[in-house]
Amino acid sequence: MNLPVRKFACLLGRCSLFEHIRVEELEKLLRCLSPRYRKAEKSACVFMEEQEADFVGIVLSGGVHIVRHDYWGNRLIVARIGPADIFGEAFSLGNAPALPVSVVAAEKSEMLIFNSKRLLQPCATVCGFHATLIRNMIHDLARKNIMLMKKIEHITGRSTREKLLSYFSARSRQAQNKVFDIPFNRQELADYLSVDRSAMSAELGRMRNEGIIDFRKNHFELKQCHTNKK
Repeated sequence: MNLPVRKFACLLGRCSLFEHIRVEELEKLLRCLSPRYRKAEKSACVFMEEQEADFVGIVLSGGVHIVRHDYWGNRLIVARIGPADIFGEAFSLGNAPALPVSVVAAEKSEMLIFNSKRLLQPCATVCGFHATLIRNMIHDLARKNIMLMKKIEHITGRSTREKLLSYFSARSRQAQNKVFDIPFNRQELADYLSVDRSAMSAELGRMRNEGIIDFRKNHFELKQCHTNKK
């Protein structure tokens, strides 16, 4: 494994998978788990739909999109995974026969890929880490389930405006500020909220003209109280 452990030690220490595991223990743990260190250029497919679901990944730098395509090729971004976050654990723990989604690099990225069997089964030396890893994965699944419920709130809005306002309100609460950044460009945001990009862009323009929001690229500000007119 050609992983520069020291370079990523602090980031791995923040990863939910390694909660309650000291940074100085990570090198020993990683030797036990033998993950693959992988790089991906922007838009590269890291894992394809229908591949075997036998991995858990950690983003070291950049970010990946969890993506689903329908029969006609329309894209839905299920989630964005950023540095220190994990992906693939739901399919590994759920014994999914194959991936129902694809994993695509949102930008130039680095990641660790673990074989799920090594994570879920004690090793020959019984190093004592595996019970902690399994517990951490279960906690992460619960956290992501809550996030999925929040996303359902966004995409079940009756209009494009309601979906946008629901998402922006959640981002504002997360930032604890009326000014915040989002991790998506316009097309990605449309794919995340399941709306047409042109209709969404027009709605954003109307909301800015009405003094509800202001924005520049992915930087937004909530300006005032609003009513859902559209």
